[in-house]
Formats: sequence, structure tokens, C-alpha cells
Amino acid sequence: MGANELEIAAEVHALVDGLLPVALPNASFDRAASRVVLPFGPTTLRASTWDLLERCAAAPRERWPGLVDTWLRETADLAAMAVAEIELLGDVRRLLRVRVVPAMDGDRRRELVWHPVGPHFDALVMVAHPTYGAPLSWHRARLLQLGRLGRAVRYTLERELADVVVYDRPLRSGHDVRVVTKPGSPYVTLLLTELRRYVPPALPCGALVGAPRYDTLLVHPVTSRAAVEALPALAAEVAALHAAADDPCSPEVFWWRGGDPEALDLRRGRRDLKRALKGAGMWRPPRRRG
Repeated sequence: MGANELEIAAEVHALVDGLLPVALPNASFDRAASRVVLPFGPTTLRASTWDLLERCAAAPRERWPGLVDTWLRETADLAAMAVAEIELLGDVRRLLRVRVVPAMDGDRRRELVWHPVGPHFDALVMVAHPTYGAPLSWHRARLLQLGRLGRAVRYTLERELADVVVYDRPLRSGHDVRVVTKPGSPYVTLLLTELRRYVPPALPCGALVGAPRYDTLLVHPVTSRAAVEALPALAAEVAALHAAADDPCSPEVFWWRGGDPEALDLRRGRRDLKRALKGAGMWRPPRRRG
């Protein structure tokens, strides 16, 4: 903080100290941490004053007492809402899950807690509750003081995806595709970030991947010219499953090469796969008959 910011903080925090016994009689002010501490039975909530300091910095001094009073009452209302949610949901942290969805638009991204998974998907944090479950909004996350949201990935893998079914089945082209599924689960697409589990190790050309439904992935390792031959059939299968799904995800085929999935242009895809296989020394011309 600069000298002016420190002066503003000192004056505003003095107002918080003075008005706190009126607006929030049971609360205390932790000046060193710049936050109001609100005990509610076994639950303790903490509200940072940074937002209040920004409001006051943008307003004339004569308005500061009113801004502080308004902020304290807003904080009391939010705390009451948070306690109600905690009583309703229990330990919300244990309900956090991650659902990988097609990349969202700007409005949704501003509202919700998410993280990009390459250019085509977003990892969306969910509150998994049979009645009150929903995508986690930034407002709800702040209200419930949810931090370290990375544990949501671990909870999803351990509690939702430990029993996925993996099997191979033929495509119409005659080539096999690996199916990774848990019928009815909205979380299987998270395994787009764990594809090394289903692809042979040290595979330089990666795999073709489809996520037609949230409960199903299709994976075809790129190990030979068979991937080039299988691509049209795989694309048709992904499109058909997507069109028939109650929970459709993406109709596209993606190429995974150890990083984030890349959308595969089907017109150029076969050429690009052939070039990659040749570069890796994995391309073999077809056998001549006779």
C-alpha cells in the first residue's frame, strides 16, 4: 500500500471498529488481517475489508460512515445466508466435483468457478447435491469461503470415477475403439485430463478422442495407419452418440498428444495423422495383395 492507501485504511478501519458493536454485536475485527470475524455456533466466517476499502477510496470522506454501515449490514446478511447454506448442505467442500464441459461463453465464465482445459473445454466446479446441486458460482464460493478448490478434482476422481468401465469394441470400419464409461454419470469427461490412463505409455502420436456424452469417452490410440483408416468411422460414431444423447457433450473428434485435446479438422485430419505417423517412424504402407 502507498501512504494514501494506508491513511484510508486506517480511517476506514477505525470506523469499522466503532460501528461493529451496533451492526454486528457478536463479531470482532482482526485489524492485522483486515477482516471481520463472525462466529455462528461451531462455524466461524471471515469477511475481508478489501472491498470496503475500494468503495471508500472511490468516494468522498463524508460518505465513508454510511458506506461502512452499509457494508457491515451486507456482511451480516451474507453471513446469515452462508450459515443457512452450511446447515442445509453440511460440509460443502466434500460436495465439490468437477465437470468438464464444452468451452462456455463469456457471461457464464464471469458467473461461475471454472478453469480452462485447452481452447475447447472448461473444467466447471459443481456442488453435487441431489436437491440443491448446481454449478458453483463465484458469489456462492465467496459466501461459503471456499478455497483450495483443486481438491474437487481429487474428490471427483476418487468418489465418482473410481468405478468407470473400460472396454474395446469395433467401429463400423472394423477397427477397435476404447470405451470409457459410467452410465448416467455427468463427470466422465473429467477423464479428458487423465487420458494417459487409457493410452499406451510413451505414444508419440497420442490418441483420437471423442466426448459425445458426459458419461462416455471414446479413445483410439494413434499407433499406425489404422488410426487414419478409423477416423471417418470414429467421427460418425461420436456424432451419432451425441445426437442421441440425453446429456450431449461434444460432437467433435479431438487429437490428444499429451497436452490439451485439439479439435481435429476431418478434411485435413487424415493427412495430419499420416504426417505425424511418418515423422514418428510409425507409418507402414499397406500390404500388396497377390
